[in-house]
Amino acid sequence: MKKYFSLVLFAHSIFAMPFAFIGFFLGVTTTTNPFNWYLLLAVVLCMVFARNAAMAFNRYLDRDIDAKNPRTVTRDIPAGKISAKEALIFVIVNCALFIATTYLINPICFYLSPIAIFVVLFYSYTKRFTALCHLVLGVGLGLAPIGAYLAVTGQFNIVPVLYSFAVLFWVSGFDIIYALQDEEFDRSQKLHSIPSALGRENALRLSSFLHILSAACVIVPIYFMDFGWPYYGGILFFCLMLIYQHRLVKPNDISKVDRAFATTNGYASVVFAVCFLLDAFLKSR
Repeated sequence: MKKYFSLVLFAHSIFAMPFAFIGFFLGVTTTTNPFNWYLLLAVVLCMVFARNAAMAFNRYLDRDIDAKNPRTVTRDIPAGKISAKEALIFVIVNCALFIATTYLINPICFYLSPIAIFVVLFYSYTKRFTALCHLVLGVGLGLAPIGAYLAVTGQFNIVPVLYSFAVLFWVSGFDIIYALQDEEFDRSQKLHSIPSALGRENALRLSSFLHILSAACVIVPIYFMDFGWPYYGGILFFCLMLIYQHRLVKPNDISKVDRAFATTNGYASVVFAVCFLLDAFLKSR
């Protein structure tokens, strides 16, 4: 299990998982649907299975590319820690478990599960033909809040959709920052990314714009729901983390990309979700 956790970088689940909790508890606290521990567990399992499949498939598909890139040559498949066949089997098993778990939730989640799997797997192909690959990744992770809300309610609503767009723009923005590390390599291999297409300075400008859109998407829900001070505190913290990561990374200095990518965004999602849940708890008392 340790080698598979290494393959899928399980710790990176911290990006989308908090927004899945937001979607779940939004469904519980704003509708007549009761809280259910088994349903919450099913949502968490769906998140784990989908992300396992997506990340392992990315590693499987990119194994030859990773072997050429000095930054990624030590990844599990190029380094021989896990075989390509084992990774592919891991993908198939996780896809099957994801679909099976959605079957236990409700019909709409089950019917939409193949679409969700397609989106999260399709991302791995996109760098081969479009610089918009970062947005496709954002769409994949952006399914978390609306998917969790659907698990509880079985229907769509504007507020979880706004949170999905918040994740889409947020993830797309920080993935552009992460891709700065491979700008020259991507050009040499004819791979597509925003940095390789636009250059560092323009890529960072686009990333900033996407993060402005993300901030707007966590602010707009206040016009649809009655929030208290914890939520406003969460908005403030989330926005400050977006600003902070852009102060860490400059066109002439990308040495702090890892810090901006993992640490800053991890804090942003977790603290924002905690503030949302605290707000929901205080309103329910």
